Amino acid sequence: MSADSIRRAGAILLVILGGAALWRAGNAAPHSASANDAMVATIAAARERAAADDPRLKRASRFEEGGWIYVHLEGDPGAVGYQHGYLLAPEIEDGFAAVSAGMMHATERDWEFFRKAAHEMLWPKIDAEYQQELQGIIDGLRARTGSKLDVYDLVAFNAFEELPDYYVPWLNKRQKTANAPNLKSPGNCSAFVATGSWTKDGKIVMAHNNWTNYRNGERWRIVFDIAPKNGYRMLMDGFPGVIASDDDFGINSDGLMVTETTITQFEGWDPNGKAEFVRARKALQYAGSIDEYTKIMLDGNNGGYANDWLLGDRKTGEIAQLELGLKAYKLWRTKDGVLAGSNWARDTKVLKEDTPQFDPSNKESSPNARRVRWEELLNENKGKIDVALAEKMLGDHADTAEKRADADERTLCGHVDGSPRGVKEWDWQPYYPGGAVQGKATDSTMTKEMRIMARMGHPCGGDFLAKPFLTAHPEYAWQEPYRRDMKAGPWTEFRSGQTPKE
Repeated sequence: MSADSIRRAGAILLVILGGAALWRAGNAAPHSASANDAMVATIAAARERAAADDPRLKRASRFEEGGWIYVHLEGDPGAVGYQHGYLLAPEIEDGFAAVSAGMMHATERDWEFFRKAAHEMLWPKIDAEYQQELQGIIDGLRARTGSKLDVYDLVAFNAFEELPDYYVPWLNKRQKTANAPNLKSPGNCSAFVATGSWTKDGKIVMAHNNWTNYRNGERWRIVFDIAPKNGYRMLMDGFPGVIASDDDFGINSDGLMVTETTITQFEGWDPNGKAEFVRARKALQYAGSIDEYTKIMLDGNNGGYANDWLLGDRKTGEIAQLELGLKAYKLWRTKDGVLAGSNWARDTKVLKEDTPQFDPSNKESSPNARRVRWEELLNENKGKIDVALAEKMLGDHADTAEKRADADERTLCGHVDGSPRGVKEWDWQPYYPGGAVQGKATDSTMTKEMRIMARMGHPCGGDFLAKPFLTAHPEYAWQEPYRRDMKAGPWTEFRSGQTPKE
């Protein structure tokens, strides 16, 4: 018997013996709550020790820095999933509770509805390797915590950007659901990618801040360093339990640089398509060029989480924008230019066929005001753009509609919780607790070395404090069980293969 087998057998025996001993103690004092609590705690600790000896965890690691949790995952799909589930088990349980509550509240659907959609519609079209990875996450989670979640819970959770805001509105319209809630596709993120004469060194610079509700955003703090058995190594930010970045900022070891911003007021869904979170993960893992990335994203496009993808290839210096609708799409590319996004579509066919309600001429809307600000900032700084300047841009508070500095829904660093207007295009009500929740930046040189810069919390450095907000805005009281402070950390460098305190 190998040393690993002996350790596992010993740990399992400890679980059994510990449980038996405490069962006898519990029988001797059947009404003792403390004895029962002790039994639960001891068995949980023994189970965790047993799981920690699993050989799948040998190459995995976790540490915290700058408000982020960095995890290294390595191996075949099942092993990568197991490491993910085990190392991030507390965060997955917590994130699932917050996200699922939001999905049910917004759509007025119960959780079984989402499980059914995951099982019957999404799961059959997920590539085998990602099915294995998702099941591995459940296996690791259960080994650590004894979780009751299963793989269909996890698939629905991974689709939290797709199912409530794309599938459910489509389904409500198709079924003519009475008194259906007013669901809108989200408008997440401000981002740009620049190259050639626009940047300080003539190479690519890419930057992105994630816009979402603060309930989810405060939890969007994982840096994933993934070395899969097949495909390229990836460094990306992400959400615990989710296999794609999902706000989508990542680089791979072949030099591809990827980010995106969501298309406002997008409409449409193809139930026969493949989940966006699967296509996005596969594209980052296997694409070595802009053309390969585009091909993977188009294959099985279901319309879910429709984005303007901003891409860079450090090997060629070329950048691109893939505006991916469902009925239409457009690809722009250049080796000397800048491409920006703030949740507005610009292709005339996409505007007409996929976003019929969006008004590109309304300069007071969040997407269009930020578009104007990107144009101002990027033109003013042509030839000067580098990562340090990109970090400052992500924290910008200029409101172009009001022509003054005012942290609100129209600034690149969004603070909708400070706006009496909210964002009607996304059905974000006045003082909605959402906005920019973190920022990332990188360039061609950093990508070659698999490095990124990241700041948790508002990129401007401001803090969101939950208690005073909920006191001032009781209309959001339903979020209180999941609401926490979101404090900004420092800009922090992360790289593949990093270990603590390097």
